[in-house]
Amino acid sequence: MLWLVVATRVLANPCSNAMQKVLAGRGLGPLWVIGFTHLGLGLAVLPWLLTRPLPTAPDFWWNVSLSAVLATVANTLIVVAVHKADLSLVGPVNSFKPVVSLLPGWLLLGERPTIEGVLGIALVIAGSCLLNSPQSKAERWSFSRLFRDHGVQIRLAALVPSAVEAVFLKRALPHGDAFAVFAWWVVLCLPAVGVALLLTRGFRQIGGQLAVLRAAWLPATGLILATGLMQSCTVVTLAWLQVGYSLALFQTSSVILVVIGWGWFGERDFARRLAGSLVMAAGAAVIVTTR
Repeated sequence: MLWLVVATRVLANPCSNAMQKVLAGRGLGPLWVIGFTHLGLGLAVLPWLLTRPLPTAPDFWWNVSLSAVLATVANTLIVVAVHKADLSLVGPVNSFKPVVSLLPGWLLLGERPTIEGVLGIALVIAGSCLLNSPQSKAERWSFSRLFRDHGVQIRLAALVPSAVEAVFLKRALPHGDAFAVFAWWVVLCLPAVGVALLLTRGFRQIGGQLAVLRAAWLPATGLILATGLMQSCTVVTLAWLQVGYSLALFQTSSVILVVIGWGWFGERDFARRLAGSLVMAAGAAVIVTTR
């Protein structure tokens, strides 16, 4: 059962990113992409919520609320990233999440990188060198060129709130079942998006954004379904496994993003980027499983 849930999550994540890229390409703003997604999911979970008593533990509300705020920040940045850059670039960059977590683990928890952890970092860096298309022989193994891409920079910025969000979801699970955590996460993301739209005066665009949504109802529906599957499976996986192991398993979705980017959006250098994503996913798994 666990592997079925993980496999569903691995497949749903790249589908969600692909639909986000389609909608952003048609003119739907990043916050509106997230807002409409959670509005659709909220309508789906509302009948269930109305039949269930409210969770009473303050820790449940505290952790789910924080995860919703962090998810809003991370997912908005992800929509911007997939709009600005190739899926086959920004997808594998997610493998840097375990690398990013090493520094706070060292400073705050006293976790020292092991030899295996250093090997994992080397694999992630080596794989990332394969992602960008070299413009010259000197750039064939360039590490820095990848990070000059604006979309990649934004995707890297999303790693921290995305990783911390998973921690708070995990902390909420002892105070409610997995579906309750998922359902309230869906609902609590809506006020977070609303506040962000107020601060950015995004509600002035509501007429145009609704017109875009009506014209793109099919990918919007696909995004709602894919996001619902992805996040519900994430919560279930976190209930069974440690956060680190879960994040390592999820890295395999980056390989599917490379395939979707090549097959659907016509992105180039398929073989090179596929090889890079495989090496990066292996490196991320080494880092996490040896900590």
